[in-house]
Amino acid sequence: QLKLVESGGDLVQPGGSLRLSCAASGVTLDIYVMGWFRQAPGKEREGVGCINPSGGSTYYGDSGEGRFTISRDNAKNTVNLEMNSLKPEDTAVYYCGLNPQPYTRVAGSDCYRYLEVWGQGTLVTVSS
Repeated sequence: QLKLVESGGDLVQPGGSLRLSCAASGVTLDIYVMGWFRQAPGKEREGVGCINPSGGSTYYGDSGEGRFTISRDNAKNTVNLEMNSLKPEDTAVYYCGLNPQPYTRVAGSDCYRYLEVWGQGTLVTVSS
């Protein structure tokens, strides 16, 4: 059965960096668009970015543009989120998601509407 497990969340200081990972079991990810969401306390879920099946095309939300990098290692069946120059407003639970329709592509912000979250998320806290 499909299972996604996010990891790597931690307490970091403003300006710091963190690398999150999403490991999959029960499915091979290389034919699916993947993405990351985040949800801060009391706020609605926000799309962070998406990556196409091959890893050759990405899309980022406004919050992470220029600071965050999505990558994937299909050989390891994982998707990653590298976050740099972290700000307190980046504090949130971060979730990875999958578009269950295979062989699709990233198409701007439309990618988020198709993602289904299967993991429990990992908490990132940015504070001094």
